[in-house]
Amino acid sequence: MPREDKATWKSNYFLKMIQLLDEFQKCFIVGADNVSSKQMQQIRVSLRGKATVLMGKNTMMRKAIKGHLQSNPDLERLLPHIKGNVGLVFTDQDLTEIRDLLLENKVAAPARAGAISPNDVTIPAQNTGLGPEKTSFFQALSIQTKISRGSIEIINNVHILKPGDKVGASEATLLNMLKISPFSYGLEVQQVYDSGSCFSPDILDITPEDIRKRFMDGVRNVAAVSLEIGYPTVASVPHSIINGFKNLLAVAAETEITFPEAEKMKAYLADPSAFAVAAPAGGEERKEEAAAAAPAEEEEDSSDEDMGFDLFG
Repeated sequence: MPREDKATWKSNYFLKMIQLLDEFQKCFIVGADNVSSKQMQQIRVSLRGKATVLMGKNTMMRKAIKGHLQSNPDLERLLPHIKGNVGLVFTDQDLTEIRDLLLENKVAAPARAGAISPNDVTIPAQNTGLGPEKTSFFQALSIQTKISRGSIEIINNVHILKPGDKVGASEATLLNMLKISPFSYGLEVQQVYDSGSCFSPDILDITPEDIRKRFMDGVRNVAAVSLEIGYPTVASVPHSIINGFKNLLAVAAETEITFPEAEKMKAYLADPSAFAVAAPAGGEERKEEAAAAAPAEEEEDSSDEDMGFDLFG
């Protein structure tokens, strides 16, 4: 089948992107650095029926979005994030679930000289199995080693790369010799678009419990400030009422003034022994339980003796 010409291909691309922009209200802007075509195919398969991946040149994506702004002005929020090697993942399902699927589809990759490290890389203490002639690689990286049973042994764990570090030739050669693939690559979620709002993917990790906790922290802060400056608010009024009630109880305790809520307190103050009423009852119950248990133990002892189980008989 002959391949379609460039103009037809571009026309079909624009039509597909406009169709996806109309069909879905949610999408991810994903970075695709170091993602191979084979890995991209695996990602598409894993998302089949759940999301649609659309890659393309940034100029074409921007042009398609700008041409569709008249129908959906909110799409303009996507434009600042269409830069670098990025693509769009459209979905109508739970964003957190699709985000997790994208992050799961990563493959290990060896370190290459000149690459930027996306994560910390540590070489664990180990017997490398390399001969003494390879000692120069470890010396170049200031890694302490010793010769054990004719091979090089790394004495301590060594942290050789931090996120953002450029991988040098020595680091790349050593990691490859040790058969360590320290990096993993896949589609990286950079921004999330949902019904006209564009936000960081970190927002997806916020749970309803987190929102409630933040809200209650704010309410407590408002109540504390309101109580301190004497300015009543909805948050502080319940505390003000309780504090006022405590003051009324204190006045009732020191005077002859009384009201229904203070009568029980006055009764306790008049007869302090009332505080200990519950204790003897509990003690009597414990005594009764102990008394009931004692005959049972005696019966068991006597039965043991009768059966010939007395250890000292």
